[in-house]
Amino acid sequence: MVVFILESVPASLRGDLSRWLFEVKAGVFVGRVSALVREELWARVTSKIGNGSALMIYSTNSEQGFWAKSIGDPSRQLVDIEGVLLVKTY
Repeated sequence: MVVFILESVPASLRGDLSRWLFEVKAGVFVGRVSALVREELWARVTSKIGNGSALMIYSTNSEQGFWAKSIGDPSRQLVDIEGVLLVKTY
């Protein structure tokens, strides 16, 4: 399972993700894709993000059962502390 949350991104980027994932709410995409497709979608997001922000959360074999990556929005930062993902706010 993978979830993308996009804010203030170009409409073309949302269109790209809607080809692979289901947009449950404006800017929120959910689906099940392979790890290769997931990473290709993340590469597309990071290259087309503009001034927006994005968060990708996906299932993995970790202590929490998921992992996340983010880009943009400097008020929040994902921090890995010994394999546990935490959110640091400024």
